[in-house]
Amino acid sequence: MTITSSARRRRSLLRNGATGSPTRLDPVELLMDLVFAFAITELSALLLAQPDLDTVLETGVLFVAVWWAWICSVLANHGLNAERSRVRLLLFAQAGLGLLMACALPRAFAADGALFAASVVVLQIGRTLVLLAAFGKGHPQTTRLLRRMTVWFSVSALLWIAGARAAPDDRLLLWAIAVAVEIGAVEIGFWVPGLGRSPRRDAAIDGERLGERCALFVTIVLGLSLLALARQAVEAALSPPEWAALAIAFATSAAIAWIHGNAGPSGAARAAGAAAEPGRMSRASHTGVHLLVLAGIAVAALGFQRLLAQPRGSVELVLLLPLVGGPALFLLGNLWFKALAWQRAPVSHLAGFALLAATVVVSSSLGPLGVGAAVAAILVMVAVGESAALRRAPALPPPEPDRRSSLPAKIW
Repeated sequence: MTITSSARRRRSLLRNGATGSPTRLDPVELLMDLVFAFAITELSALLLAQPDLDTVLETGVLFVAVWWAWICSVLANHGLNAERSRVRLLLFAQAGLGLLMACALPRAFAADGALFAASVVVLQIGRTLVLLAAFGKGHPQTTRLLRRMTVWFSVSALLWIAGARAAPDDRLLLWAIAVAVEIGAVEIGFWVPGLGRSPRRDAAIDGERLGERCALFVTIVLGLSLLALARQAVEAALSPPEWAALAIAFATSAAIAWIHGNAGPSGAARAAGAAAEPGRMSRASHTGVHLLVLAGIAVAALGFQRLLAQPRGSVELVLLLPLVGGPALFLLGNLWFKALAWQRAPVSHLAGFALLAATVVVSSSLGPLGVGAAVAAILVMVAVGESAALRRAPALPPPEPDRRSSLPAKIW
């Protein structure tokens, strides 16, 4: 069969569709990750400035919206060859829209609501339309999926736009529904009357590459959080208690990186390879799981900032909740991920939950620095204990090669 030049061009957009297409992370992909990671770290500043219930709810919706916009972009670009100029332009456009979202975050529920909503809408719909035009008729399964996605993103766009025009309270509700619509659409296979739903088999994903991408994103968010804390320290004249708070933040962050790195991308690939529906398992082990992991890091960063600002005195609730709750959320996300990947719950994580709960009970007698030091010590013990257990455990089998994803299904 003769392949037309148009078909060759479309095929060359795919990462494995042309000889020598790269599987490594492209610098342009890394740029997009940096932009969205910056947006997530900015959310901690919102809670630091005004830690009330309304701000917590608003920040929660914005956090899920930013994370969902990023993971949608990652999954949509998953099988594309980033060395192609058209793909790189698409990645640059997504990074630029992510930057607009980050700039609009501080006043998303005030004057910049329209900018945030417009950035989300253009990112989700624009990316889908560009991919639809690029793939054309050469990949019918992918094209049908992109059409269904366009319908659903158009529905959510109405909610984003309506929310931008509404009062802050109504905006919160409309935007929360918009995010729920987009996430729910995935779970029902983007079902559309007349177009049906996307078969689960159409959603196969390279679990190892996605795992590597998500792990790197977590590391970037963790690093940016530390850099923000360092800037806060540079702008202040630090006394010994503040230096101790900074050391506690670094030790806790190092333990978080250690714990998260114990699973590695191979754990994601193993979970996907053993599942009846690899694509669905890959999404479960990264979208929901890493949402908790990143939420834990963002909340913990808020606790570090408060500890650095007030390392002495009584332990107030606005300090205790993020300082202990952030690591607890992080451990919960890791526990979920490792249970999916290894089919067992790490005992070290369960022990960590118990010790964190005990820290809350005795927090009033420990003081702010004592609570921070206890949390750091607990996470270090979890990291060391888990590493020791992994060395003693029998080697787990690698993911089955024949269960890995195949193009063109990698679009989602």
